[in-house]
Parts: sequence; structure tokens; C-alpha cells
Amino acid sequence: MFAGLPELGISNGEDLKETLTNCTEPLKAIDQFQMENGILLPTLQSALPFLDLHGTPRLEFHQSVFDELREKLMERVAIIAEGKEEDRYRKLEELLEKSFPLVKMPSIQPVVMQVLKHLPKVPEKKLKMVMADKELYKVCAVEVKRQIWQDNQALFGDEVSPLLKQYIVEKEAALFSSDLSILHNFFSPSPKTRRQGEVVLKLTQMIGKNVKLYDMVLQFLRTLFLRTRNVHYCTLRAELLMSLHDLDISEICSVDPCHKFTWCLDACIREKFVDGKRARELQGFLDGVKKGQEQVLGDLSMILCDPFACNTLVLSIMRNLQELLSQDALPRDSPDLMLLLRMLSLGQGAWDMIDSQVFKEPRMVRTVCHLIDLEVVTRFLPAMMSVVVDDHTFTVEQKLPSEEKSSLSYPTTLPDAFNRYLQENRVACEMGLYYVLHIAKLRNKNALQRLLPALVETYNDMAFGDIFLHLLTGHLTLLSDEFGSEEFCSVVFDGFLLTSFSSKENVHRHTLRMLLHLHHKVLPSCMETLMKTLEPPKQSSEPVKELFTQLTEKLEAQKKSPPPLEETPSLDLGLHPVTVPTTASTPTTPL
Repeated sequence: MFAGLPELGISNGEDLKETLTNCTEPLKAIDQFQMENGILLPTLQSALPFLDLHGTPRLEFHQSVFDELREKLMERVAIIAEGKEEDRYRKLEELLEKSFPLVKMPSIQPVVMQVLKHLPKVPEKKLKMVMADKELYKVCAVEVKRQIWQDNQALFGDEVSPLLKQYIVEKEAALFSSDLSILHNFFSPSPKTRRQGEVVLKLTQMIGKNVKLYDMVLQFLRTLFLRTRNVHYCTLRAELLMSLHDLDISEICSVDPCHKFTWCLDACIREKFVDGKRARELQGFLDGVKKGQEQVLGDLSMILCDPFACNTLVLSIMRNLQELLSQDALPRDSPDLMLLLRMLSLGQGAWDMIDSQVFKEPRMVRTVCHLIDLEVVTRFLPAMMSVVVDDHTFTVEQKLPSEEKSSLSYPTTLPDAFNRYLQENRVACEMGLYYVLHIAKLRNKNALQRLLPALVETYNDMAFGDIFLHLLTGHLTLLSDEFGSEEFCSVVFDGFLLTSFSSKENVHRHTLRMLLHLHHKVLPSCMETLMKTLEPPKQSSEPVKELFTQLTEKLEAQKKSPPPLEETPSLDLGLHPVTVPTTASTPTTPL
């Protein structure tokens, strides 16, 4: 407990023991020891007997004085460090030399740690001693740990790794949230709200203004993204940079070449739309990547691969297509649409780019002054537009007086090009999936029944990814009444969800999540069949078993009492339909 005192010429318990062992008059020896090692203030000696009269132990008095002096000293250290004297750090280093031998003494340790905290460069020898002692390392300030971490990547990795795991767990938990709503989903929180999350705040604090530590974290994120293909690491890469931006850490923001691009994109994500002005700004950043700095594209692609960025881009593409439809214009004639597709393509190709270390935008050709996959524009989008036209034609037909109606039936098949590009092109597939969400948002049952079976086979099984299933199940709540139809249930479950639930446990979970909310709307005969089909096998994970148990309990409760009537929520989704004037060649309902 008193280690280090002899080094400073201060007596400790061992000295007192030796004195008492060798003395002939113990009381005089104790008085002498107290005189030499007590508070060196002559006027105090005459006052101490008064404390004895009041029954106050000397230890209690000395402890209170010690605590007060320690607090004053710590305040003084902070004042010196924040001052402007040229020799302020020399003074702190001198104090560190005097106090460091007592760093293991609990009563003195806070002073030593305070000095270490305020030194911009702690002597290497002292850093090594702190790092070698687990207890000291644990209690030292983050400012000191940063100096240790910057030269010990493995140790820093050990500190960061649990936080990165926690972040992924939280993101995945949000996708499997018990909430099922189109208004409150995974993409609802604003960027600023997301940056207030525990992990982002902790990482921001750990990095401080240290560029080297920031670079280490980015390298961890790139490595983990490559190893797992988990796009949530891309989200964290953007959130971390913007968190440092919020704190005005110019030391880092000014050297990250992605800062202004991410800042601009962050504003778009906040608005859930990329307007023309910001689109041109983003284009300027992409076109401004200089020769010899192409590796910046790797980080830019990672930022664009962030699901929140991707969501914003595709929503903007959908709105852009609506406007083109109302103007009777072709997709290839819209520079803004071409840029949105270019960024979506860059984000979708992030993993391939970083893995191959070939920093070029994926297979591109020049179209309307922008680089974009030509086939998506000339083949897929026309095929998707033809699906829209079919739907509009049928809708108009249904509104005609009965004597003017033809025997037109709603199409059941899709253009070959539409199906093919869903399976072969990731950018086309992403747009196709969001078009399905858009159709569900409009409560268009006919179009949904036509499109869902096409999602059984998509590029890299994107339709069975957690993000799309999270959004789709929320959107399907808008068509809850349709689940009373055997035909609709057959398309949703037999035609899509149940085609892969046995091999993909996440699909099993999302299906059960949806039924927990909609079970009272599902046709009873279908519900009975679904319960038999969805019963988890023994090897299923606990979340699946728990969801199935909850659903079983709800069905039992439903038999005992009828469910309350639900109110349909009003929607303001930020994606406003554009009505198109009726002409021979133009559809009449919104895209």
C-alpha cells in the first residue's frame, strides 16, 4: 500500500516498525516519528491537542487535510495544463517524476493519473509501465490510452472489437424488432439520432483527434466488411466520420478525403431524397477523384454501400422515374437519374472493389455524360415501365362504364427482361425490390400478386435479405385485410416466403414476426396450415422458437376473446405519387 515512499525519502510502516523494534522508549519514538512525518506546520502542533480533547483521531484529521490538498493539487494540474506558459508541460513532467513512484498508492494514484492525462506526450518509459500493469491500464484516462494504442494496434483492436460486435448485434436486432410498421422502421431514425448511439459515441471518444487511431478503425471496418460482407460496417464508417464532424474535429475531417461527400450525402439521407443541387455536388466529388488517388473510390463506395444511403438513392430513383413518366421522357435523358444509378452501382460494387483492390467504377459505359451500366437503362427500366403501364391500363379499364369495358384481364406474367435482370444485375434487382415496396405502399394487390413470385430468384438472394424482408413485412400491414383471401395468402406465403424459410432461418423469423401482427387477419384455414408448416425444428435458434411460442399464445388468446378493431394509420411517406395526364401512350395512375 505504501510502495514508493522510500524512493521519495518518506518514511513508511516498515521504518516505524524498525524504529519501535530498536528503541528503548517507544512513546518518545512515536512522538519523534509523528513530528518528523506529520504536517510540517509549526503553528499546528499547539492546535492538535484540542482535537484530542474533542475525541477526533489524528488519522481522521490528517486524512481530511490530505484529501483537501489532493483535490487542490489536481485542480492546479488542470490549470497548468490549460494555461499558456511555455514551460507548462515541463512542470507537469517534473511533477510526474516526483509522483509516479506512488502510482500504486490508491490515495495518490488520482494525482498521477491527472498528470498523465494532461501530458500531450507521456514519456515512453512511463507508458510502457502503465501498459504492462493491467490495473493501472484499466484506470488511466482515455487520453493516456490513445498514446498507448497508437503504437499497439493489437491492443487497440482488443478494445474496439467488442464495440464493433455490439454495433452489429444492435443493427440486426433492429431489423428483427417486434415493431412492424411502415411509419416506424429500420430507416426511421435520423442520422443525428443514430450517431448518438453508445457504440458511435464510445468510438468517437476513443479516437479523439488522433488521426492514426481513426485510420486503424477504418482499417478494422474494411477488413470486417470484406470478411463478413455485412453492410452495417459501411453504416458505421459513415456514422463515425459524421460524429467527428459534429464535434468539429478538424484534425481528422480535414484529412479524410470522403468528408465533404459524406457530409452532403448525410443531408440527403436526412431528407430521404437527393435533390438536383446536391446531386450535382455529389457528382463533383466523384468526378474530382484525381489520378493516383483512385483508392478513395474504395471508401466512397463503402459509404454508398451503407443501407441508409442505398435506401435514399433508390427512393430518389423511384421519385425521379415518376417525374419522367409525367413528362413522357426517357430515363436515359435524365442526368440526375443517371447520377443516382451511378452512385447506386458504385455502392453495390463496394465489396468487389475493396476485395480486388481495383479502384475503378464497375463495368461502365458513358451515357449522357455519366458512367452507368447501359443495359440497366436501356433494357431493365423499359421492362419495369412496361409493368407499370400494364397496371395503369388495367386500372383505367376498371374505371370505365361497364358498356365500354373490354374483356381485359390483369396480366399474370412479367417481361422476360424484368425477370432476367432481377436475377443477374444487382442494381436492377435493388430497384425491382423497391418497386415492389412502392406497389405495397399503394396497396396495389394485383401488382403485388404479380410481382412477389418473381422475387423467389433474385441476384444473390437479395429478396431474402433482412433489410428487404424487414421493409416488406412492414409494408404488408397496409394490405392486412387482403390476408382474408386464400389467393393473396397463397401468393405471399406459398409463392414467396415459404419457398426458402426452411433453408434460411431469417426468413422463418420475419414470417413469424409478420404473423404476430396479422394473424387475426389471415384466413383461418391458411393460418392453421401455416402453424403446422412454421413449427420450428429442434435445431432452430431460440429467437425462432420464442416467436413461434408467442404466436401460439396469441392464437389461443384470440380464441377466447375477439381482437379489437384496428385503425389504419394515415401515411405521409415522403414519396408523393405523381398523377399523369391520360393519353393514348401515357399511364393514368402513379408509379
